[in-house]
Amino acid sequence: MISTLQPPRSLSHFRSNPTLLLRYTSLKPLSSLSSQPVTHSTIPDQSQSPNPPSHSQILSTRHSLLSRHLTATQLAESFLTRLRLTEPHLRSFLHVSDSVLAQARELDEKIQRNEELGPLAGVLVAIKDNICTAEMPSTAGSRVLEGYTPPYDATAVRKIKELGGIVVGKTNLDEFGMGSTTEASAYQVTANPWDISRVPGGSSGGSAAAVSARQCMVSLGSDTGGSVRQPASFCGVVGLKPTYGRVSRFGLMAYASSLDVIGCFGTSVADAGILLHAISGHDRLDATSSKREVPDFSAQFVSMNLLESKPLKGLRIGLIRETLDDGVDTGVTSAVRTAALHLEELGCCVTEVSLPSFSLGLPAYYILASSESSSNLSRYDGVRYGNQVAADELNSQYMDSRAKGFGSEVHYVKRRILTGTYALSAGYYDAYYKRAQQVRTVIQKSFKTALDEHDILISPAAPSAAYKIGEKKNDPLAMYAGDIMTVNVNLAGLPALVLPCGFVEGGPAGLPVGLQMIGAAFDEGKLLKVAHIFEQTLQNCRFVPPLIADEVA
Repeated sequence: MISTLQPPRSLSHFRSNPTLLLRYTSLKPLSSLSSQPVTHSTIPDQSQSPNPPSHSQILSTRHSLLSRHLTATQLAESFLTRLRLTEPHLRSFLHVSDSVLAQARELDEKIQRNEELGPLAGVLVAIKDNICTAEMPSTAGSRVLEGYTPPYDATAVRKIKELGGIVVGKTNLDEFGMGSTTEASAYQVTANPWDISRVPGGSSGGSAAAVSARQCMVSLGSDTGGSVRQPASFCGVVGLKPTYGRVSRFGLMAYASSLDVIGCFGTSVADAGILLHAISGHDRLDATSSKREVPDFSAQFVSMNLLESKPLKGLRIGLIRETLDDGVDTGVTSAVRTAALHLEELGCCVTEVSLPSFSLGLPAYYILASSESSSNLSRYDGVRYGNQVAADELNSQYMDSRAKGFGSEVHYVKRRILTGTYALSAGYYDAYYKRAQQVRTVIQKSFKTALDEHDILISPAAPSAAYKIGEKKNDPLAMYAGDIMTVNVNLAGLPALVLPCGFVEGGPAGLPVGLQMIGAAFDEGKLLKVAHIFEQTLQNCRFVPPLIADEVA
């Protein structure tokens, strides 16, 4: 056991609330609608269970639509109203769809005709702007793709639409996913809903902020070195990075192809898990997608009413010692150790585990990611892809198109391209790229050894809570160091989930801290089970940002 853990907070059980969605939307049930239930799909539907999991907006939406307490149009109007009110403060979105209400009305007509509904029917989903969407701009936060609208949907987006989800719009990001604050977007800077003077994290800051502020129900992001998990920590939401290969990357604009994954954001573990199930599975259009069967993640979301007093009894959890060393804020360390003690009270056996190769991950990651980005982004030359700048000869056209198209902040995209090109150049390949690949193998073996002895590993999601906008913008090394908690997971290709576990001082109502849970490859189900129980039993932590606290109260 860990003798240095702080005294636990008292625990309370959040009971399931069937009127949760009404509370979020401040709308009354429509008494004029028939109470006759509509036909629904054969996919397991926990919204109809007498003990559905708490806090799931997706299941609450389904329950409200099937019982005809609310219409899809009312739900869409409510979220769009909140989006319009909060967007001037947050700037989460680069584009908002003008067809949301039309799609909601179509869904209402299907309900009136008692037609089958998909498991995501009426769920409002935001998409990070480096994931392709037909009939909607997809810029990757870069001027080089300004005005570009793909002719197809990414596989993950297509699956969401096929299951009834409604795409609200495209969210802001650091240019091509290269950044940790969303300040590197070529279009705007997104603010954190907990304190609009602070960053939301990155690079999926827009997707995290949108979910945190309830501008949408769930969202998609991408995670190359922590770009889902770190913003989830900063914004007080759940962020889920799946195993590499679990979700198709087709339609995701490539940054570092061996590290990139599409991930999920939600206000609850259940919502993140349901969204992951919807987008997972083999895709013939992505040679790296796995053919493994996708389990029913919803089976992990058991109501508190059905849990034993020690629901996680016997589970072996390793707290990574190197993630609590110098350089981690004391408030973050305290919150994570308190979370570890919470897990002990739920029946887990928590011990510290050392990963000696942990500190090697950051330099190896930046060599590999930069090298792959220099290759992937070479296509944006104004000829094959990207906006073209007129010039007298070809080399000038290449240079001018890239100089104008890629952001002015040289330590983001341009610096990484230059670094990667250098690492791959003759005479330096063995010293940098090859050695980084060898370190990657060491890290993978280190994780395997630790996970052979533990069911899951835990750590902070970031060394600090959200910091001020502009605070680290001119210090790229300090910004890179903030990725130390997350990059190793991408190098190993493992699944990881971040959920809020406490607060530190700062802002008008404190700043959320995220706990990272890391599992074995393709073991997302175990992560979801543990995180769901943790979430439901956490006391004294209400993760609703002050920007919307009065409305959601």
